[in-house]
Amino acid sequence: MSYKMSSVENPQSGQVKIKVWDLPTRLFHWSMIALLGGLWWSAEVGEMQWHQVFAYGLLILIGFRILWGIVGSETSRFSHFVKSPTQVLAYVKQPQRRSIGHNPLGGYMVVAMILVLVAQLTTGLFATDEVFTEGPLYSYVSSELAGTLTWLHKQNFNLLLLLAVLHILAVIWHGIKGDKLVGAMITGYKSVSRESVTEFKFRSGLMALTLVGVLAGLVVNYLIWPIAAML
Repeated sequence: MSYKMSSVENPQSGQVKIKVWDLPTRLFHWSMIALLGGLWWSAEVGEMQWHQVFAYGLLILIGFRILWGIVGSETSRFSHFVKSPTQVLAYVKQPQRRSIGHNPLGGYMVVAMILVLVAQLTTGLFATDEVFTEGPLYSYVSSELAGTLTWLHKQNFNLLLLLAVLHILAVIWHGIKGDKLVGAMITGYKSVSRESVTEFKFRSGLMALTLVGVLAGLVVNYLIWPIAAML
Protein backbone atom coordinates (compact mmCIF):
# COMPACT_ATOMS: atom_id res chain seq x y z
CA MET A 1 0.00 0.00 0.00
CA SER A 2 1.58 3.24 -1.14
CA TYR A 3 2.01 6.51 0.71
CA LYS A 4 1.96 10.04 -0.66
CA MET A 5 3.63 13.17 0.71
CA SER A 6 2.81 16.81 0.04
CA SER A 7 3.97 20.32 0.93
CA VAL A 8 3.66 23.66 -0.88
CA GLU A 9 5.90 26.69 -0.60
CA ASN A 10 4.07 29.75 0.69
CA PRO A 11 5.16 33.12 -0.67
CA GLN A 12 4.88 34.60 2.82
CA SER A 13 8.28 34.92 4.42
CA GLY A 14 9.21 32.10 6.75
CA GLN A 15 6.03 30.11 6.09
CA VAL A 16 5.43 26.80 4.33
CA LYS A 17 2.03 25.34 3.60
CA ILE A 18 2.03 21.62 4.37
CA LYS A 19 -0.65 18.99 3.94
CA VAL A 20 -2.02 17.85 7.29
CA TRP A 21 -5.40 16.18 6.62
CA ASP A 22 -6.25 13.84 3.77
CA LEU A 23 -9.55 14.04 1.87
CA PRO A 24 -11.13 10.96 3.54
CA THR A 25 -10.59 12.43 7.00
CA ARG A 26 -11.98 15.80 5.98
CA LEU A 27 -15.04 14.24 4.33
CA PHE A 28 -15.62 12.16 7.45
CA HIS A 29 -15.48 15.26 9.65
CA TRP A 30 -18.00 17.33 7.69
CA SER A 31 -20.26 14.38 6.87
CA MET A 32 -20.45 13.52 10.57
CA ILE A 33 -21.54 17.07 11.40
CA ALA A 34 -24.23 16.92 8.71
CA LEU A 35 -25.52 13.55 9.93
CA LEU A 36 -25.57 14.66 13.57
CA GLY A 37 -27.66 17.63 12.50
CA GLY A 38 -29.98 15.30 10.62
CA LEU A 39 -30.25 13.00 13.64
CA TRP A 40 -31.16 15.88 15.94
CA TRP A 41 -33.75 17.24 13.48
CA SER A 42 -35.37 13.86 12.84
CA ALA A 43 -35.66 13.10 16.56
CA GLU A 44 -37.15 16.54 17.28
CA VAL A 45 -39.87 16.29 14.63
CA GLY A 46 -40.55 12.59 15.13
CA GLU A 47 -39.29 11.41 11.74
CA MET A 48 -37.99 8.18 13.22
CA GLN A 49 -37.51 6.32 9.94
CA TRP A 50 -35.23 9.10 8.73
CA HIS A 51 -33.61 9.08 12.18
CA GLN A 52 -32.69 5.44 11.63
CA VAL A 53 -31.37 6.08 8.12
CA PHE A 54 -29.16 8.92 9.40
CA ALA A 55 -28.00 6.73 12.28
CA TYR A 56 -26.98 3.91 9.95
CA GLY A 57 -25.17 6.43 7.76
CA LEU A 58 -23.28 7.53 10.87
CA LEU A 59 -22.53 3.88 11.62
CA ILE A 60 -20.75 3.64 8.27
CA LEU A 61 -18.74 6.77 9.03
CA ILE A 62 -17.72 5.70 12.53
CA GLY A 63 -16.78 2.23 11.31
CA PHE A 64 -14.63 3.82 8.62
CA ARG A 65 -13.00 6.28 11.05
CA ILE A 66 -12.01 3.50 13.43
CA LEU A 67 -10.46 1.49 10.59
CA TRP A 68 -8.80 4.61 9.15
CA GLY A 69 -7.42 5.34 12.60
CA ILE A 70 -5.59 2.03 12.40
CA VAL A 71 -4.51 1.70 8.75
CA GLY A 72 -5.06 5.20 7.32
CA SER A 73 -2.89 8.24 6.71
CA GLU A 74 -0.30 9.18 9.31
CA THR A 75 -2.11 12.16 10.86
CA SER A 76 -5.39 10.22 10.99
CA ARG A 77 -3.97 7.28 12.93
CA PHE A 78 -4.69 6.96 16.63
CA SER A 79 -1.04 6.13 17.17
CA HIS A 80 -0.16 9.60 15.83
CA PHE A 81 -2.34 11.73 18.10
CA VAL A 82 -3.27 9.65 21.16
CA LYS A 83 -0.51 10.55 23.61
CA SER A 84 0.32 9.40 27.10
CA PRO A 85 -1.27 11.20 30.10
CA THR A 86 2.15 12.68 30.87
CA GLN A 87 2.33 14.30 27.43
CA VAL A 88 -1.23 15.60 27.77
CA LEU A 89 -0.44 17.19 31.15
CA ALA A 90 2.71 18.75 29.67
CA TYR A 91 0.61 20.25 26.86
CA VAL A 92 -1.97 21.59 29.33
CA LYS A 93 0.80 23.30 31.29
CA GLN A 94 2.25 24.78 28.09
CA PRO A 95 -0.71 25.13 25.66
CA GLN A 96 1.03 27.80 23.57
CA ARG A 97 3.01 25.02 21.89
CA ARG A 98 1.18 24.58 18.58
CA SER A 99 0.60 21.11 17.19
CA ILE A 100 0.44 20.49 13.46
CA GLY A 101 -2.20 17.78 13.65
CA HIS A 102 -4.38 17.01 16.67
CA ASN A 103 -2.78 18.33 19.83
CA PRO A 104 -2.44 15.88 22.77
CA LEU A 105 -5.63 17.16 24.43
CA GLY A 106 -7.50 17.20 21.13
CA GLY A 107 -6.50 13.59 20.54
CA TYR A 108 -8.32 12.57 23.69
CA MET A 109 -11.34 14.57 22.53
CA VAL A 110 -11.42 12.60 19.26
CA VAL A 111 -11.33 9.29 21.14
CA ALA A 112 -14.01 10.48 23.58
CA MET A 113 -16.26 11.60 20.72
CA ILE A 114 -15.89 8.27 18.92
CA LEU A 115 -16.62 6.29 22.11
CA VAL A 116 -19.72 8.37 22.87
CA LEU A 117 -20.94 7.96 19.28
CA VAL A 118 -20.37 4.19 19.46
CA ALA A 119 -22.40 4.11 22.68
CA GLN A 120 -25.13 6.18 21.03
CA LEU A 121 -25.30 3.93 17.99
CA THR A 122 -25.17 0.73 20.05
CA THR A 123 -27.99 1.72 22.42
CA GLY A 124 -30.00 2.93 19.44
CA LEU A 125 -29.99 -0.58 17.98
CA PHE A 126 -32.09 -1.71 20.95
CA ALA A 127 -34.15 1.46 21.47
CA THR A 128 -37.87 1.97 20.94
CA ASP A 129 -40.21 4.95 20.86
CA GLU A 130 -42.93 2.65 22.20
CA VAL A 131 -45.18 3.62 19.28
CA PHE A 132 -44.02 2.73 15.78
CA THR A 133 -40.22 2.47 15.70
CA GLU A 134 -37.88 -0.11 17.18
CA GLY A 135 -34.18 -0.68 16.71
CA PRO A 136 -33.22 -3.76 14.65
CA LEU A 137 -32.03 -5.62 17.76
CA TYR A 138 -34.97 -4.67 19.98
CA SER A 139 -36.55 -8.13 19.82
CA TYR A 140 -33.37 -9.78 21.13
CA VAL A 141 -33.62 -8.24 24.62
CA SER A 142 -36.30 -7.97 27.27
CA SER A 143 -38.64 -4.99 27.32
CA GLU A 144 -37.04 -3.87 30.60
CA LEU A 145 -33.54 -3.89 29.13
CA ALA A 146 -34.80 -2.19 25.97
CA GLY A 147 -36.33 0.53 28.14
CA THR A 148 -33.03 1.03 29.97
CA LEU A 149 -31.07 1.20 26.72
CA THR A 150 -33.60 3.65 25.28
CA TRP A 151 -33.12 5.87 28.35
CA LEU A 152 -29.34 5.64 27.98
CA HIS A 153 -29.69 6.48 24.28
CA LYS A 154 -31.52 9.70 25.13
CA GLN A 155 -29.22 10.67 28.02
CA ASN A 156 -26.05 9.91 26.09
CA PHE A 157 -27.12 12.46 23.49
CA ASN A 158 -26.71 15.17 26.14
CA LEU A 159 -23.12 14.04 26.67
CA LEU A 160 -22.62 14.15 22.91
CA LEU A 161 -23.91 17.73 22.85
CA LEU A 162 -21.52 18.66 25.67
CA LEU A 163 -18.54 17.27 23.77
CA ALA A 164 -19.67 19.12 20.62
CA VAL A 165 -19.85 22.41 22.53
CA LEU A 166 -16.41 21.83 24.06
CA HIS A 167 -15.04 21.07 20.60
CA ILE A 168 -16.51 24.26 19.13
CA LEU A 169 -15.15 26.35 22.02
CA ALA A 170 -11.70 24.79 21.54
CA VAL A 171 -11.78 25.59 17.80
CA ILE A 172 -12.76 29.21 18.56
CA TRP A 173 -10.01 29.50 21.18
CA HIS A 174 -7.38 28.16 18.77
CA GLY A 175 -8.68 30.52 16.08
CA ILE A 176 -8.17 33.48 18.42
CA LYS A 177 -4.63 32.24 19.02
CA GLY A 178 -4.04 32.18 15.26
CA ASP A 179 -4.30 28.42 14.72
CA LYS A 180 -6.80 28.11 11.85
CA LEU A 181 -8.22 24.66 12.46
CA VAL A 182 -11.37 25.10 10.37
CA GLY A 183 -9.45 26.20 7.29
CA ALA A 184 -7.10 23.24 7.62
CA MET A 185 -10.03 20.83 7.87
CA ILE A 186 -11.49 22.34 4.67
CA THR A 187 -8.38 22.53 2.49
CA GLY A 188 -6.23 19.93 4.19
CA TYR A 189 -3.31 22.38 4.41
CA LYS A 190 -1.86 24.44 7.24
CA SER A 191 0.81 27.16 7.17
CA VAL A 192 3.69 26.54 9.55
CA SER A 193 7.15 28.00 10.10
CA ARG A 194 9.93 26.49 8.00
CA GLU A 195 11.45 25.09 11.20
CA SER A 196 8.24 23.13 11.88
CA VAL A 197 7.89 21.55 8.45
CA THR A 198 6.98 17.87 8.57
CA GLU A 199 6.28 15.65 5.59
CA PHE A 200 3.43 13.37 6.61
CA LYS A 201 2.59 10.11 4.85
CA PHE A 202 -0.84 9.74 3.26
CA ARG A 203 -2.71 6.65 2.16
CA SER A 204 -4.36 6.34 -1.23
CA GLY A 205 -7.91 7.62 -1.52
CA LEU A 206 -8.78 4.35 -3.29
CA MET A 207 -8.05 2.48 -0.09
CA ALA A 208 -10.45 4.73 1.84
CA LEU A 209 -13.10 4.34 -0.86
CA THR A 210 -12.79 0.56 -0.67
CA LEU A 211 -13.27 0.56 3.10
CA VAL A 212 -16.31 2.82 2.85
CA GLY A 213 -17.73 0.73 0.02
CA VAL A 214 -17.51 -2.51 1.99
CA LEU A 215 -19.02 -0.96 5.12
CA ALA A 216 -21.74 0.81 3.15
CA GLY A 217 -22.63 -2.37 1.29
CA LEU A 218 -23.17 -4.26 4.54
CA VAL A 219 -25.09 -1.50 6.33
CA VAL A 220 -27.25 -0.58 3.34
CA ASN A 221 -28.14 -4.19 2.57
CA TYR A 222 -29.01 -5.26 6.11
CA LEU A 223 -30.17 -2.03 7.79
CA ILE A 224 -30.94 0.88 5.46
CA TRP A 225 -32.65 -0.88 2.55
CA PRO A 226 -35.53 -2.35 4.60
CA ILE A 227 -36.30 1.14 5.96
CA ALA A 228 -35.83 2.94 2.63
CA ALA A 229 -38.41 0.60 1.08
CA MET A 230 -40.99 2.00 3.51
CA LEU A 231 -40.19 5.71 3.03
